[in-house]
Amino acid sequence: MGTDKAFLRFGGKTFLAGAIEMLQSACDFVLVVAGENSELLKPTIYENSAFLVRNPEPQRGQFSSLQIGLQAVLDRGRDAACVTLVDRPPALSSTLRDLQQAFLASSPERVWAVVPQYDERHGHPVIFGREMIEVFLRAAPTAVARDVEHQHQNQIEYVTVDDARVAVNINTPEDYSVLLQHHSPAGGA
Repeated sequence: MGTDKAFLRFGGKTFLAGAIEMLQSACDFVLVVAGENSELLKPTIYENSAFLVRNPEPQRGQFSSLQIGLQAVLDRGRDAACVTLVDRPPALSSTLRDLQQAFLASSPERVWAVVPQYDERHGHPVIFGREMIEVFLRAAPTAVARDVEHQHQNQIEYVTVDDARVAVNINTPEDYSVLLQHHSPAGGA
């Protein structure tokens, strides 16, 4: 991308600030896992009343950050976590509420995770129950979250949402330009 994706702007705020705000609409607290960029992210994290969790070995990859964040959730006495990435605009708060309602209405024995789906594409944020958190924590740090999820496909509930942002992924300046041209900060598409 050429720049830290957390600081890309959408809807008048950075991706990071928007993600924190979106998560705060439905979560008890928000943790941000950061690596080498943690000093740069600190002001935004603290200004938005979130907590910083540092990945001491970010070179181990994105999955190691997921594991550190999920362990921090368990350490704070919670049995479920809502997870999103910073390389995308935040989902609509209504989308997160829909996912939360689906998760709370499901049986923990049958549903270990709730994943949004837009136009047959899976996205973020996702909600993981204790069982899925444990699966992630037992996996090798070199694992890929999508592969681990697919191994437990029968325990995942996919919720169709009217929010294109859940499936948007910004990796290049061109992706960001398309986002700004085609996605309204106030609406779903």
